[in-house]
Amino acid sequence: QLQLVESGGGLVQPGGSLRLSCAASGFTLDYYAIGWFRQAPGKEREGVSCISSSDSSTYYADSVKGRFTISRDNAKKTVYLQMNSLKSEDTAVYYCAAHLSVLRICVRHEADYWGQGTQVTVSS
Repeated sequence: QLQLVESGGGLVQPGGSLRLSCAASGFTLDYYAIGWFRQAPGKEREGVSCISSSDSSTYYADSVKGRFTISRDNAKKTVYLQMNSLKSEDTAVYYCAAHLSVLRICVRHEADYWGQGTQVTVSS
């Protein structure tokens, strides 16, 4: 069964950190670009960050640049999103997704596979 499973979400105070994980099973992660997306209540889904399959080039939304870091460990079939200096506006359900084309996932936000999401809540 092909799937992506996110973990690592939770409740954190403003200024705190979380590391999200996206574990792949049933397919070879090495060939796929991976994106992290989020959706807050009442808002549209937005792209947060993505990483290419070939040279691990990374891309970030302006709202998270300098605070979030995406990385991948193909041996572990896992992609990470390190989130530092969290703000209340980062509160959302975070999803990871995979596509063979970095253009399709990083620019067009299209994916072959989606995870089920993990809740991140930033609140004091």
